[in-house]
Amino acid sequence: MQERGWILFEDDPALHRWIRGTLPAARRTLDNPAYRQWWRHDDTWFVGVNALGNGPDGAVPGGLPFTGQALSYLARTNAFRDLPLDRAQVSVCFPGYPARSAAESDASHRYRRQHDAAHIDGMLRHGPDRRRYLGEHHAYILGIPMVAFPAGAAPFVVWEGSHRIAREFFHRLLADRESGAWQALDLTDSYHELRRDIFRRCPRREIHALPGQCYLVHRMALHGMAPWQAHAKAGPDGRMVCYFRPEIPDPLTWLNLP
Repeated sequence: MQERGWILFEDDPALHRWIRGTLPAARRTLDNPAYRQWWRHDDTWFVGVNALGNGPDGAVPGGLPFTGQALSYLARTNAFRDLPLDRAQVSVCFPGYPARSAAESDASHRYRRQHDAAHIDGMLRHGPDRRRYLGEHHAYILGIPMVAFPAGAAPFVVWEGSHRIAREFFHRLLADRESGAWQALDLTDSYHELRRDIFRRCPRREIHALPGQCYLVHRMALHGMAPWQAHAKAGPDGRMVCYFRPEIPDPLTWLNLP
């Protein structure tokens, strides 16, 4: 994990049981009028941030708590072992992603197609100029494929080793500042240079996993989602992945842990 910035967990019976109890609730989020704002890019991507109605143990009503190899790994190796799970993101892609949104700029659409919309979680856009500020402090990204889909169906992408470069970047800019002032610091230009540096230095890896597997990604890793390849054929659920991304209450903990 600390070397590459991600780890894949192989087939886990506990995860199969969790998916069986959770999949109906995940499917319902796409038809929920309250989440209509999460449809993007000409309805080729349902973003679904915090759309799954699970509790801190990962269980939806009538389902099972989230257990298995990934949480066991966190309990052995990670300072976030006791952090409650957040409401999971239900990220669903369909053929054609990323179609051009009416309000999307040429540059933004090109970045999605050429660089997989690569980003570091927590770097949020604000204002009409879409400047970047550090607004969230996630502990990790845990991706759980909910259905089977082919490797070319908008796979998760990570730049291996990028977490180490990003950690140095954030330390350099934030370590000498009061954490309460971080959210007001415009990091846009330096963040863009960080991404360019990572593109030059780090290998790009596509992660394809099947139901029963899952992948854990470092909180500072640069990652994204590749375009849907024309040859990739998926079922009616498309490429459905649930992501747990619990937030760390203390920003200094986010900054200083490995």
